[in-house]
Amino acid sequence: MDAATARRRIADIRADAGKTTIDELDDLWAALPTTGPDEILGSWRGSEFVSGHRFEGYLPKIRWHGKRFTSRTDVAPLVCRDDDGNLFDDVERAKGGAALYAVEFRGETTATMVYDGQPVLDHFKRVDDDTLLGVMNGKGVLDDGRHYYFVLERE
Repeated sequence: MDAATARRRIADIRADAGKTTIDELDDLWAALPTTGPDEILGSWRGSEFVSGHRFEGYLPKIRWHGKRFTSRTDVAPLVCRDDDGNLFDDVERAKGGAALYAVEFRGETTATMVYDGQPVLDHFKRVDDDTLLGVMNGKGVLDDGRHYYFVLERE
């Protein structure tokens, strides 16, 4: 599969309420180009896929809005909404902030967010200039060896 086909398929999945499989997401990830940490600075709105991963539903439950990459060393990994709809950095749930690095994952070096207070990494690949495919990796987040995928859209 090439990147253009992967982009079209991701758009189709998102139009169908995010319904897909982890296997398909693995294939889509493999087809997309990598990105660098400096290319993803800014605020991003997040959404998840309906793939059957055990983590599915957790982020909407905590009213996750997305992520904010202010600089390589100043990252808010869990930007959420409070009861009044206001955005806030949920540093308690995230166990601190995070930082951006270029990290190898599955044989490619790409932008990766590393949590400060927990053994979790979010790797990113470019869908287009304003959309990223993210995959969560680390201790405690794999579901029978399978990764959790999500999308970020530039705000």
